[in-house]
Amino acid sequence: MKAHPAIFSIKLLKTTLFVLLLFSLNTVRSQSSFPLPNAFAHNDYLHPHPLFDALQNGYTNIEADIFLKGGRLIVAHIDPFFKKERTLETLYLKPLAERIAANNGQVYRGYNGPVILMIDVKTDAENTYCVLKKLLERYRPILSGYNHGHVFGGRITVVLSGHKPYKMIKSEDNRLAFIDEDLKQTFEDTTAADVYKMASCKYSRLLKWRGTGTIPDSEESTLRKYVLMAHKFGKKVRLWASPESEAVWQELLKCDVDLINTDKLAVLKNFLITYKNGLANSTTMLPANKLISN
Repeated sequence: MKAHPAIFSIKLLKTTLFVLLLFSLNTVRSQSSFPLPNAFAHNDYLHPHPLFDALQNGYTNIEADIFLKGGRLIVAHIDPFFKKERTLETLYLKPLAERIAANNGQVYRGYNGPVILMIDVKTDAENTYCVLKKLLERYRPILSGYNHGHVFGGRITVVLSGHKPYKMIKSEDNRLAFIDEDLKQTFEDTTAADVYKMASCKYSRLLKWRGTGTIPDSEESTLRKYVLMAHKFGKKVRLWASPESEAVWQELLKCDVDLINTDKLAVLKNFLITYKNGLANSTTMLPANKLISN
């Protein structure tokens, strides 16, 4: 018995629409995971899917706060008592290692730059670092590090902030962690990149401008001065607690700030993609490679 032409046409239309929908979803997914070197996921663990939401949006800089409790490194914002199963290893190190193994040795396919995992230490610096060191050793094959005067690159670079074990880090000849320097101290401490990979400070300690109107010349000059000095010694610059404002983000990028700090993953992602495309199509703005370098 032959199918009615109208029924056949409806089935064909449904099949076509289904295929187009799948293609559209795959396109969106591939675009959303485009790596964005300037994107910094502040307090990443507070998102519904820690790490994975950031990776889905193309973030290459991800922050996790840790507490040392009962010999375990718990990821939490304030009180880790109810977060005992949310460890640094289960939320970040293990899934990153698995992703790299399944992705031909890369976090993002075709992206050779490192992903920075900033670990904000909330408990005693030295005791926490002693436990962290042992954990990092399990993941040495994927981590950047320092070995007797030589910095070697890995797919993941661990940078410590919060309670920082300065003396321990500086005294070690072989380690898998670096330190986030206070940007305001950049002029005083010019230790090379074998210790510091980043230089950060709270936005309000450096700038008062909130994104309305034009940034004052004096504040722009101050920002550029600190950025220039940090870059001279190989450190990426980040201003945390900056206004969640596209005007502010644009000014930071124009002043060569490397990392834009945000809690709004998708909003910043869309801004960076649009900003990059705008640079590529403009002859009056900065070169496009300014956005994706460092």
